[in-house]
Amino acid sequence: MDPVEWLREHAWETWLALSIGLGVAEMFSLDFVLLMLAAGAAVGMVAALLGAPVVLQVILASAAAVGALAVVRPSVVRRMHHGPELQVGHDKLVGKQGLVTERITQQEPGRIKLSGEVWTAQPYDDTVVIEPGETVDVLQIRGATAIVHPVPRLDP
Repeated sequence: MDPVEWLREHAWETWLALSIGLGVAEMFSLDFVLLMLAAGAAVGMVAALLGAPVVLQVILASAAAVGALAVVRPSVVRRMHHGPELQVGHDKLVGKQGLVTERITQQEPGRIKLSGEVWTAQPYDDTVVIEPGETVDVLQIRGATAIVHPVPRLDP
């Protein structure tokens, strides 16, 4: 049996072996390039199983691999290497709103209810007086004191 005829009969097996080999090699590189090439080889295997000529199998496998490298890989790499930013501790309170429970001035820190807890609060602007019942934005946390600014109200 000549090699060309053997390749026509066993092309899907060759594509499968290539796909598995690239998939295993990807486990060592973790760069997602070999995985995209393995996906292209899988497309070549499907084309071979459907009886496509070898040239068409190679074209389809190449197109699938290049497409996966261009479209899928950037998204996968971004998600794998740049997970969500976790805010812990006091940083997670910055940007939230609280309810003033005790008058707040620069000379006399007051209190706010923030995320179910009572916090000491000072105004961001030294000239502002914030009365109980007003809503404030938390701009910063300094130690155990929230630095706040009143949320503007639209009066009808």
